[in-house]
Amino acid sequence: MPELPEVETIARLIRPRLEGRRIEGCEVRWTRTLGGLSRPAFERAVVGARLSRVWRRGKYLVADLESRGRSRGALVGHLRMTGRVHVEPTSWDPGPYLKVRLELDDDTSFYFIDVRKFARLRFTPEPQLLLGSLGPEPLSDGFTPAFLADSLRSRRRMLKPLLLDQTFLAGVGNIYADESLFRAGLHPLTRSDRVGPARSARLCAEIRSTLQEAIGREGSSFDTFYRTPEGNPGGYQDEFKVYGRAGKPCLRCGGSIVRIVVGQRGTHLCPRCQHR
Repeated sequence: MPELPEVETIARLIRPRLEGRRIEGCEVRWTRTLGGLSRPAFERAVVGARLSRVWRRGKYLVADLESRGRSRGALVGHLRMTGRVHVEPTSWDPGPYLKVRLELDDDTSFYFIDVRKFARLRFTPEPQLLLGSLGPEPLSDGFTPAFLADSLRSRRRMLKPLLLDQTFLAGVGNIYADESLFRAGLHPLTRSDRVGPARSARLCAEIRSTLQEAIGREGSSFDTFYRTPEGNPGGYQDEFKVYGRAGKPCLRCGGSIVRIVVGQRGTHLCPRCQHR
C-alpha cells in the first residue's frame, strides 16, 4: 500500500497539472470506487468544478473543488494496494483497469486506475468528514520529540502496531515503520510507555528523516504496482536497511535480518541492533 512518501510524490507531480483546471466531464466505469455515491450524484458534484488545491493528508490524496470562488467540497482518493493516478491527454489509452476519468478543460484527463478494485475516489462536501480521525503529520512542525515522548508515554502498546495506527500518526505504514525503528535502534515489540525521552527523540528524528529521504527518491517501488504519475518507479527501495531483507546480513552489524509477525503484519528487524 502506498504510504506517505509515495502519496506525497504523487501529489507533487500532479499538482501543477491539476490546480486551476476545470472538470468538463466524468466517466465512471466502476461505481464501487466512489465509496457508496451513485454515478449521477458523483457527476453532479464534480462536473463544472475547478480544482483549486491538490494536497496530501496521511495516505490520502485530496483535491479541493471550488465554483465561483466558493468551496464545492473535495475529492479524496486512497490508492490502497494497487491504485494509480495519471494526468494525460484525453486521447491516452489507460488500459482495461480504468475506474474513473475526469475530463479537464485543457484537453487532458485525470485517470484513476486500479487493478484489484480496492482503491477509492470519493467526493465529500467536507474533507474533515473523512480525514478528521487521522493523527498528526510526521513532517509537520507539531511533530516534535516532546510531543512524541508524551504520546508514547500515555499509551501502553507495542511500538510497531502503534506507529501503524493512523489515528496515532498519519501516513506511516509497514515499510517506513520498520525502517524508522531500525534506524532508531528500537525493537518493534517494545512497549511505548517504556521508551524514554532520549530514545523517543531519536525515533522522532528517524521517522522524519526516513520519510524525507524516501520522498527525495520518489517513494519505494516494493512491487510492480507503485509507479509515479509519470510511469517511473520510486528509488527508495534501494536504500532499505531491513524491510524485505530477511536472511540477509545487517548493514550495520553483520548479523542476520529476521522477519516476525507483529499485529498480523510482516515485520523486519535486526535482533542485535534493535533492543527492547
